Amino acid sequence: MASKEGRNMRDPLIQKSSRKNESLWMVYLSTFVAVCGSYVFGCGVGFSSPTQDAIREDLSLSLAEYSVFGSILTFGAMIGAITSGPLSDLLGRKGAMRLSSAICAAGWLAIYLAKGAEALDIGRLATGYGMGVFSYVVPVFISEIAPKNLRGALATLNQVMICGGASVSFIIGTFLTWRALALTGLVPCAILLFGLHLIPESPRWLAKTGHEKDFEVALQKLRGNDADISEEAAEIKEYIETLDRLPKVKFLDLFQRRYLRSVIIGVGLMVVQQFGGINGVAFYASNIFKSAGVSPSVGTITYAILQVVVTLLITQVIDRAGRKPLLLVAGSGLVLACMIIGLSFYLKVNELAIEFVPLLAVTGILLYIGSFSAGMGAVPWVIMSEIFPVNIKGIAGGFATLVNWFGAWSVSYTFNFLMSWSSYGTFLVYAAVNALGIVFVLKVVPETKGRTLEQIQAAING
Repeated sequence: MASKEGRNMRDPLIQKSSRKNESLWMVYLSTFVAVCGSYVFGCGVGFSSPTQDAIREDLSLSLAEYSVFGSILTFGAMIGAITSGPLSDLLGRKGAMRLSSAICAAGWLAIYLAKGAEALDIGRLATGYGMGVFSYVVPVFISEIAPKNLRGALATLNQVMICGGASVSFIIGTFLTWRALALTGLVPCAILLFGLHLIPESPRWLAKTGHEKDFEVALQKLRGNDADISEEAAEIKEYIETLDRLPKVKFLDLFQRRYLRSVIIGVGLMVVQQFGGINGVAFYASNIFKSAGVSPSVGTITYAILQVVVTLLITQVIDRAGRKPLLLVAGSGLVLACMIIGLSFYLKVNELAIEFVPLLAVTGILLYIGSFSAGMGAVPWVIMSEIFPVNIKGIAGGFATLVNWFGAWSVSYTFNFLMSWSSYGTFLVYAAVNALGIVFVLKVVPETKGRTLEQIQAAING
């Protein structure tokens, strides 16, 4: 009898372990394939900095023409953001990634073959469009396939790969020709296009679009052949059925009471992320390192490596520490960093304690990027992928992504004007925005760790 009881006690443990190993394998593979799109995103961001002088010399571009080439990426991304939600709803998450990857590949080829400004701009616009779609669909796909206890860590890999792509492009761009660097952008596109044939579609999208048999096959594939998916499948189906009883959502419907809190959270985090000054700091980092007597290349590579390392560390703690604590710690660090950078400019302008200005400036920059990477870079994307109900995810997610790219453009465009007005005042403005962001997180943003997507919707709407 004792032997039988002992066997009964052991069997569930063995089965549970087996199920866990099988499910993790496909979830990890699917995540790896998806974040190749994030790496393409990073390649686009990192391409223009190390190639500026070579492209201008080879193609005889004026500074104004190269500025158009650099900035048109953001406009392409805004177009991509507008269409990302409807595309991923119509074609599926895999279909949207497949189309985006093909467009990015065409863009990189256009840049590689360019003989003048027109082809360069068309290629850059195309890669920007793909980046705009990837910035929405990759975190959404990951959030929809991952078990709740891994969702935060896996979704954070989106930001890790963006940082990694930008850093690698910057570093190898110092050794490769600009045309060769453009060709390296084709590698992650090819991996993504091939990998999409090996992984399942998002089960939640399949359920939403009425592909019941495919939904169960995809979920079983993600959770393992021996896993019991009945409870999770029933929860997803019940939630989808509830949504199906609601009328078809249009853009203005996002501002109805039942959806408004989700929209405020998603869009609000994107506003805080961008208007807190990240693109201004990134824009001025090289000049600050130079003024501090540090090689701009060494300083920027240090900046890039710090960004990747800290973001990678966040993947280890996001599902244990939670989303809100990371946002609050990051926000506090950003406020302090902006004040330190502002102080360095104040001392410089007033010619006070000049010997401390470089040290304060470099300390502020590194603290800023470390703090941003510790929460404000990745976590808003994770939460955005979690909080929208499936029936509005396309429209609402596309809107939030558009706000993010508009903020990126706005801060980049206004930075020099603000610096002309007051160098230290600029960073005090950014400090104030980040301080308001802390209040926003405390008062409005819910904790989503350890909950299924369906439980998160119920809590927000409740």
